[in-house]
Amino acid sequence: MARANYYIPEFSRHLVKVLYFEGKRRKMSMTRLVDEILTDALKATPGWEIAESELSASKDKDRHKADC
Repeated sequence: MARANYYIPEFSRHLVKVLYFEGKRRKMSMTRLVDEILTDALKATPGWEIAESELSASKDKDRHKADC
């Protein structure tokens, strides 16, 4: 089986439990809850801007390949 080409973090058991109960309280999946929390916390950071510019460059590269 091939390994993922990106880092997949592991979280403490306690944090997973907190996310589970908070997701249950909000009636949403843990994945959606984590996505919402991290997006809100990171959207205005330099890391967000770097990731956005890399994503944009990747899309431009893919678009150029499709045109050729």
